Amino acid sequence: MHRIIEKKQLSAEVYEMTVEAPLIAGARKAGQFIIVQIDTEWGERIPLTIADADAEKGTITMVFQTVGATTHRLAVREEGGFLENILGPLGNPTHIEKYGTVVCVGGGIGAAPLFPIVQALKAAGNTVQVIMGARTKELVIFEDRMRRHADEITLVTDDGSYGKKALVTGPLREYCAAPSKPDMIIAIGPPVMMKFCEKTAAEFGVPILVSLNTIMIDGTGMCGGCRVTVGGETKFVCVDGPEFDGHKVDFENMMLRMKAFREREEEEHHKCHIGLGLESVQE
Repeated sequence: MHRIIEKKQLSAEVYEMTVEAPLIAGARKAGQFIIVQIDTEWGERIPLTIADADAEKGTITMVFQTVGATTHRLAVREEGGFLENILGPLGNPTHIEKYGTVVCVGGGIGAAPLFPIVQALKAAGNTVQVIMGARTKELVIFEDRMRRHADEITLVTDDGSYGKKALVTGPLREYCAAPSKPDMIIAIGPPVMMKFCEKTAAEFGVPILVSLNTIMIDGTGMCGGCRVTVGGETKFVCVDGPEFDGHKVDFENMMLRMKAFREREEEEHHKCHIGLGLESVQE
């Protein structure tokens, strides 16, 4: 059993939850994830990336969006309550070294799993430039945390309500076109965002690492739902990743597969919002 220490609502459908998990907090590394089981009655296990951890306090922090039934039920759990099981840390950690200058790109909720990577890169002696993008100002998360570690932050929104009105590829192109281009790019966010970040990186000959955690389902490699094509080979995100060389990822195939259950997910999302009273949450 894992006690919920703190819960915050970051936007209409995005929540941050800190829970007691001392063994995981002490062992986790940037880029790794956990599997959460809320209770035995609703036994579905879902993979969530570790957004932060405090080894001294024995806590880990996860950020999630209410999409399916389990994340909706997780969203109504309150501080002081408990989660039945948390397994981790899982997945291969991000390869951290002193590259020189690294541009980290986070799209929407992707800023949360990007944060521990920014921390680790900075601790390794890199110059870290962060680009954070969201549809609107209300959907920008983890800005304060990022500012404590990044050397430079660029904020962009689709509607121009915060930072620059642009897509993340706009400032990314500027960094890549500069006389001293980045030594590495790391991108986490929607697949279409990562796809165009890769195209920008390829144009300037810059290596790029992408995290494909959004396609994970079971998190153990048994369901096969997270299979992707990388360098012409079939890989499973949960056991072979979640991070891969972006220049080798078949994003078209990945995005096509992610659409397979979209209609069912939207139906479940609507039902849960009504059933659990989340439709009253204000943006």
